[in-house]
Amino acid sequence: MNWTLRPATPADVEPLAELRAVVMRADLERLGRYDEHRVRQRLRDGFAPTHTRIIEVDGELAGSVTMRPTTDDVWLEHFYLAPLHQGKGLGTAVLRTVLESTQAPVRLNVLQGSAARKLYERHGFVVESEDPVDVFMVRKFP
Repeated sequence: MNWTLRPATPADVEPLAELRAVVMRADLERLGRYDEHRVRQRLRDGFAPTHTRIIEVDGELAGSVTMRPTTDDVWLEHFYLAPLHQGKGLGTAVLRTVLESTQAPVRLNVLQGSAARKLYERHGFVVESEDPVDVFMVRKFP
């Protein structure tokens, strides 16, 4: 698989909003939280091209990942892979690459019951707290 990360541009917002809706639908429906408009709007509201990278496979959109720095850490956000590319090692490769880019603790939240949690745990993330919808995780710099 030939994949690359490229900087996001403002024009990426709508394709990423659609990708988010597709990727998150099953988990949000399972939790009783799916809203067709809100799932897209949350990405639009939080989209920061400066901190976002577009994942491309053979030149086509395959996903996105955002590493948003704060004062003391970095938040891993909007990490989505198109269903066609899930389960093939791409998420592992991308996550490894973005984690190597920082020495700060990395924080994220994942939906309760999401299969992505296992990916994060394999990369050293541990649970800090959780509620009925979200699991908040952190990876301290080794």
